[in-house]
Amino acid sequence: MADIKKPSTDGKPKSINKSALLDQLATGSGLTKKQVAAVFAALNKVVQNQVGKKGPGLLNVFGLVKVYRVSKPATKETTKPNPFKPGEMMVVKARPARTVIKVKPLKDLKAAI
Repeated sequence: MADIKKPSTDGKPKSINKSALLDQLATGSGLTKKQVAAVFAALNKVVQNQVGKKGPGLLNVFGLVKVYRVSKPATKETTKPNPFKPGEMMVVKARPARTVIKVKPLKDLKAAI
């Protein structure tokens, strides 16, 4: 079945889907699609173990991206000036402490742009 590309509404090219990505990686590496899918499944587990609660919280993926865990502290409810209605104050809700995952592009990925 041929890949049918629907034109996007904003004129930009669309991203490839998972199957097309596996096809391209399989042909480029000489592996089968199943083997490439197994590599990505293993990479997924490694990232989860490294960035998870019991891991170090940091993973550099082949010089492309750095995936890391950031702990954000809890915030109290405050009032501050409303940027959309000058002179009016607004209430900013309290937020609990949370952990977020950040991804930072590295040198090799920045050079591709």
